[in-house]
Amino acid sequence: MVEVFKTNVYEEERSKTLLQKLLVHFPDNKINFDLEDCDKILRVEGKNILPERIMEILNEEGHDCEILD
Repeated sequence: MVEVFKTNVYEEERSKTLLQKLLVHFPDNKINFDLEDCDKILRVEGKNILPERIMEILNEEGHDCEILD
């Protein structure tokens, strides 16, 4: 399963920090940011993806995050 999110994460260092936080909650998933994409993509690949929790984690950290259609 793959879920793709649109974010407002622009800085490489910030994306690394967020990536570490996400991996604490989803250690078996492959997670990465594509900050070069106009939608600042967050891509999550794995078996147990909880989109609501992913969006909540980014929101708690002060970022916008929504599922990309």
